[in-house]
This record gives sequence, C-alpha cells and structure tokens, in this order.
Amino acid sequence: MTDFKKLKAFDQLTKLAEDPIDLTSEGVLNPERVQKYKASAEGFRLLFGTERVTDDVLDGLRGLAVESQAVEKMKEMQTGAVMNRIEGYPSEERKVLHTATRDLFGNPQEPEAAALARREVDKLEAFLPGIEGRFNELVMIGIGGSDLGPHANYLALQYLQKAGRKVHFISNVDPDDAAGVFDEINLERCLVGVVSKSGTTLETLSNEELARRRFEVAGLNSRHHFIAITGENSPMDNPERYLESFYIWDWIGGRYSSTSMVGGVMIAFAYGFDVFMEWLNGAHAMDRVALRSDIEYNLPLLAALLGIWNHNFLGYSTQGVMPYSQALIRFPAHLQQLDMESNGKRIDKTGKRVDFKTGPIIWGEPGTNSQHSFFQLLHQGTEIVPLEFIGFKKCQYGQDLNVKGTTSQQKLLANLFAQAIALATGKSSNHPNQCFPGNRPSRLLLANQLTPYTLGALLSYFEHKTAFQGFIWNINSFDQEGVQLGKVLANRLLDQFKSVKEGEYPLGQAYLKQLEEI
Repeated sequence: MTDFKKLKAFDQLTKLAEDPIDLTSEGVLNPERVQKYKASAEGFRLLFGTERVTDDVLDGLRGLAVESQAVEKMKEMQTGAVMNRIEGYPSEERKVLHTATRDLFGNPQEPEAAALARREVDKLEAFLPGIEGRFNELVMIGIGGSDLGPHANYLALQYLQKAGRKVHFISNVDPDDAAGVFDEINLERCLVGVVSKSGTTLETLSNEELARRRFEVAGLNSRHHFIAITGENSPMDNPERYLESFYIWDWIGGRYSSTSMVGGVMIAFAYGFDVFMEWLNGAHAMDRVALRSDIEYNLPLLAALLGIWNHNFLGYSTQGVMPYSQALIRFPAHLQQLDMESNGKRIDKTGKRVDFKTGPIIWGEPGTNSQHSFFQLLHQGTEIVPLEFIGFKKCQYGQDLNVKGTTSQQKLLANLFAQAIALATGKSSNHPNQCFPGNRPSRLLLANQLTPYTLGALLSYFEHKTAFQGFIWNINSFDQEGVQLGKVLANRLLDQFKSVKEGEYPLGQAYLKQLEEI
C-alpha cells in the first residue's frame, strides 16, 4: 500500500488546492452547477455544487480512490478479509463484517457470517411472540456503540412506535442515569436488554447490578426480565441469569454494531419485526452501492473523497453534520463516535506515524434549531466548517399545516437550501458587521422521506464513508486503542477508593484528596 502523500493524485490535488474555485465569484453557483454536481443511489441524491470542486478536482479525487484501491478494499472487507490489524505489531487481527448482519436479501458476500446473522434474526423473530403482552417497556443498558447508534436509530423511527411500547436507554455509569430511568417505569412490565460483546464492560455491568437490585427490592426475579446481547460463551451468556441471549461476534465493532442484535432487538421490540427487516434491507442496499467502482454512483465513496478534499487539501479541521429532521436529533452523536473513534488515528497500518491529517472533528445538531445556536460562527466566524446537510422532502407523521402560504416542511427545506446558498455565496455590504464572506463549502444529502429503509441506508452510507477515508489514508478504522489508557488509570483509581495505600499511586491520590476538601 502506497503512503497517502506518495499517491500521484495527492500531488495533483495539492496543486489544485493552491487556487481552488471561489464560490463567491459571480456566476459560479448557478442552476447549471447545481444540476451538474449531483449523484444518486437508493433514493438518495447528493448535491455537491456548493463544495469547492471542479471537474479537475473530481478527476484528482477519482484518481485518489483508484490508486488507494478504495473500492477493492471495501470488497475485501465485505467478503471477510482481515482488515482490523496493524502489520508487524500485535493487534486484533479480525475480520470486519458488520455488513453481514444485513446481508440477508440475496447471495451474501460472506456466506458463513451471514448465516450466523440469519440465525440470530430467526431467534429474535421466534422470541418476540413469547413476550407479547408481558412487556411494554424495554430498558437498554450499554455504552459507546452499544448505546449511541441504537439510541439514534430508535429516535429516528418513533413515528412508527407500537401502541404502549417504549424504550429507555442507560449508558453512563453515573448512578443518576439509571435512577432517572427506573423511577418512571413499571418493573413488572419491563424487559431489560444488557449489551456487552465481551460480557465484562465495567459501566454496563455496574448499571446491570443497579437494575437487578431494583427488581430484587420489588420482589421480582430478574432472570425473567433480563436478556443478554453478547458474545457467545461470554460471562453474560448464562441462561441462569437471562431469559434469552442474542449473540454478536468479534468481527462486529461496537460503533458498527447497530444492525446486529445490538440495535435489532430494540428496533423489533419497539416498531415490529417487519420494520426491523426493512431497516436492514436499506442498510444492505447501501452496502451494495459502496461496491460500485465509479464515484458518480458510489455515494459513500464520493462523500469520503469530498471530505478528504476539504480536510487534507483545503485545510478545514472539522466537519459539521446538520440533519434537517428532528427525528435525527441523536444522529450526529452517533456519527461522532463512528468517525472519530474510527479515524482518530496517528499511525498507519504498518505502525508508522503519519505526517498528514486523519479524522476530522465531527459535530452537529438538527436544523433549524442549529441556525439559532451556532450558525453565527459558521457564517461570519474565523473558522471555516464544511457542512453536510441531510434533508427529506416529506415529514414522517404527515401532520403538517399550511401557514401563510407554505407548510412547515416547506419552511424547513427552504431554510436548508438557503443555508447552503448563503454559506457558499455570502453577501457583500458597506457595513462590516453585515458582511458575509461566503466561500464556505457544504453538500446536501436528500431523500423523499425518513423511513426504516432510508434510515438503514443512511446508517450504512456514513459507515462506508468512514471506512473509505480510512482505506485511502491507510489507517486502521476498526480498532480503538485510544480508549484503553483512561480505563487502566480509572481502575487504578478505583483500587485507591477501595484501599488507600500511601505511595502506590501518588498522582491518583492527589486527585482523590481534592474530594475530601470539598
């Protein structure tokens, strides 16, 4: 694998970045440009005329994808090659097959993994009728990828909520998180899903014990209320403690696990098994799109390349994701973990320190709320933040109203398009405080409506965008060593809580002493 900066296309793009197109120049952003710079797949349309790209830039980005063998690596990933590794050093040495969890609608890319996924889907389908009428609330206990993605997807489909069903999430080891949930539910009608692939996650197990204590105090046998979503033969795979166990495998990373049983149990419980399958089908469809060789038809690859152009060549350090859909309120939080935990790396796959920027800082908030929050900085601040807008032609509930000549959904979309135009073109003024510099890039991802199918496709789109950038940078997007050191030091501090031994961990003791003085 050639180093990112040694690719021929890197030099080509570096030269083009010396004099990029100015979106504020008269006539640049016109209807023809909007029509020209677009790509479509699986009901989505990606408009990127408000990015600072030209045909020459797109040719360079296409060359970057070809030289780095990005699509070939995507095919290797989906067919079961070992992708999670650092060459020459001890590493996880794992396949990366989250795509197998939804590869259930034709000839699978990796038949063995897809068969295991199908087994769990069938188990879930058989399990659901047995709990019908017994439980109307589900509490999901997990952290990181066991919480962020599932929670975001749950909120995105609440318009399909089954009558009387509700899902709650507990993730933080802060005891107030669990207390706040259990204070408002009927334990007799409550099912608890505990998610930990290893079966040893400290925060999750602590919250599980808090939950079991609630059932014990209420005189209920927690074994009849708790299910496990874990690795087969993990410490949590125990029928004496759980009503049922659903399995995930070591080839599914937490932040990529939403379409496994980690998110599947919750989606099927809240919205029904048919909705769950439609969601999987949408994700599967975008998985196939990611295998296309031409960037005009490969939306995740095109988005990845546009992100690299902004980050590595134009020098923009952050990426905003602005869904103009209240249903996607937690989606930016999921994307933060997905992207920053995957590509926040400083060494390449050979263990060598990279000398270029890798993953950007990801953040966002739904529009139009965000316009009344931080868009001031985006329009007139000194920091330029490329944005990815997400919008839908139709609302979910169908409960809209024409007010002063337009519906609320039309107002939402008008604001979305206006922001992209305003950021690109700006506005000149003799009043310095009313001058908008413009030339601030963005792109728009549009679909007809946020449904289970489009949500699944959207989830897959961002997963593959993230993976493609890792392939091009030649970094490992599938491990997370960066979370380990804090865990180790936290355990040392916990030992100090249990039994303070002078001199054993002076730095930790110095911090704990501050608590005594409060």
